Amino acid sequence: MTKVVIIGGGPGGYEAALVAVQLGADVTIVDRDGIGGACVLTDCVPSKTLIATSVRSTYVREAARLGIDVAESDGRPGVSVDLTTVNARVKRLAQAQSDDTAARVVKEGVEVIPGEARLVDPRIVAVGDRRIHADVVLVATGAHPRELPSARPDGERILTWRHLYDLDRLPEKLIVVGSGVTGAEFANAYQGLGSEVTLVSSRERVMPTQDADAAEVLEGVFRRLGMTVLSKTRAESVTNTGDGVLVTLSDGRTVEGSHCLMTVGMIPNTADLGLEEIGVRLDDGGFVQVDRVSRTSTSGVYAAGDCTGVNMLASVAAMQGRIAMWHALGEAVSPLKLSTVASTVFTHPELASVGATEGDVRSGRIDARVVNLPLDTNPRAKMTNSKDGFVKLICRQHTGIVMGGVIVGPRASELILAVSVAVQQRLTVDDLAHTFAVYPSLSGSVTEAARSLMQASPE
Repeated sequence: MTKVVIIGGGPGGYEAALVAVQLGADVTIVDRDGIGGACVLTDCVPSKTLIATSVRSTYVREAARLGIDVAESDGRPGVSVDLTTVNARVKRLAQAQSDDTAARVVKEGVEVIPGEARLVDPRIVAVGDRRIHADVVLVATGAHPRELPSARPDGERILTWRHLYDLDRLPEKLIVVGSGVTGAEFANAYQGLGSEVTLVSSRERVMPTQDADAAEVLEGVFRRLGMTVLSKTRAESVTNTGDGVLVTLSDGRTVEGSHCLMTVGMIPNTADLGLEEIGVRLDDGGFVQVDRVSRTSTSGVYAAGDCTGVNMLASVAAMQGRIAMWHALGEAVSPLKLSTVASTVFTHPELASVGATEGDVRSGRIDARVVNLPLDTNPRAKMTNSKDGFVKLICRQHTGIVMGGVIVGPRASELILAVSVAVQQRLTVDDLAHTFAVYPSLSGSVTEAARSLMQASPE
């Protein structure tokens, strides 16, 4: 029986464990934080739970537009947020998800050892005084928030997102430093909960790695709802003034607030694991270098998830872990294909995307056609007063094969699945166009966009 030792119990680790057990391996997970890892306990699950509360709060504030009377205070819809209750629910749900996942892996026969692991040899994992011999090792240790020396988080006024769920009062004036996906999500969420939000962006627009049209729509929503967006400037320092924070920007301006949330990237958890000593190559940022089947430079040692820096999504981590086990245990396996990865920014409205981008088309990297269909023409969107968003489809110029897409709108995270299936299965816009969509539905815009990309057959 093959002995597999997995370091880290996040999505990359526990999903790999389930595959390895299914294939007959003897599996041990060494975990220091709790099964589910940071994804479940401090990052993805808690943040999306908070965001769900924020979206509900926004719906109540906007109810009057649909003819629903809501008690008003100071001329505004009366919505108050009890952050203690909100955060207690966030933590409770995160722990429940961790407990459920732990129960499942144990039920399947995985041994879980709490503690810190270190590789003393490519085939030996040390946990305290214990030595575990392994045929295959998977490193899935995740990452943690990057800190700036001039803005050290203190958990009181200067925060990372892992501090947010310990707050007992809603930040009155929240300054969010960093306008990537994490910064945009939290800025929008706390705006929806009722905080006055300032977003500091080092680039010309928020979410610079996302589709430009989508980022423009969302920044417009942020600003329209009262968010202050400071573009093309960086936070040089953040100071806790006792009853608030003072943020000094690179252009010389200062911004005062009650709290500052730092969202300036991630650092891999690869220190003190013994990786370099056994020949595992790390890049300049400390991320484990892996190939498309999750192999490291050391035979028998694989890596998955945020510690690889490949694409910091739970879905990618899980797939990397599964691929590692399939490969290590002799199963047929397809290498990781990032061009089919779907992702979502959980703002309100949501932004979801998959596959090729319009930037790929404009640069000439792919020969393709693009359509952008505004969501405000969709009857279901009109019914729910959802005016902001669009469906964008990209298909090959001559064959019509769907290469990618972007959706901005309510539940875009669910709507993108149809486009993901099309990209993964190499369906054409004709295939999508001939598929029935419910009327009225937001998904009807996907098939409508596909119809607009159809071309007449040559005679």
